[in-house]
Amino acid sequence: MEQKMVVLSTVKIEKSPDVYKVVDALNRTLKEKDLMFGLALDDEEANKMVFTIYRT
Repeated sequence: MEQKMVVLSTVKIEKSPDVYKVVDALNRTLKEKDLMFGLALDDEEANKMVFTIYRT
């Protein structure tokens, strides 16, 4: 069975070395609520990151 992920929200944030810790904590805490959080470097702006919230 494939798991379908729906994007609920996406926001660009300033690049920060510790923001992945927040994303990890959110994923560990809210996985039972069918939520997943992603973080990626922005392709267009080197000093930005893209934070995404998914419903699984």
